[in-house]
Amino acid sequence: MAKKEEKSKVVLEREYIIPLRKEFQKAPKYKRAKKTIKALKEFLAKHMKSDNIKLGKYLNLKVWEHGIKNPPHKIKVKAEKFDDGLVKAELVGAPVEKPKEEKKKTTPKKEEKKEIKEKPEEKVETKKESEKKL
Repeated sequence: MAKKEEKSKVVLEREYIIPLRKEFQKAPKYKRAKKTIKALKEFLAKHMKSDNIKLGKYLNLKVWEHGIKNPPHKIKVKAEKFDDGLVKAELVGAPVEKPKEEKKKTTPKKEEKKEIKEKPEEKVETKKESEKKL
């Protein structure tokens, strides 16, 4: 399998205060947060000139904070556009999460394997055997 994403360079980085009220008022109450997410993506597609948009975890949590019926009226977002066309948007002031590194599985050395095999196995007593002793 090919290597996962190689480091992309940030081409464009901007902060926006995105007005959402007029957009989500067009939707019924039970669809407002969903409409807000769509409006965020449309705004970023227009202003960052890309269709490949990913919203961050904390931005999503902020939109859904008060439920589906009551999203925020405006939201401050930091958007980064990478050289491959990907736009990542995150809430301003959100903590930056580092990508998790894969841990390599280490196998025990030959000596350690021998020691494990050489240890005598302890016999586990069953209830019947313990009752016979009494």
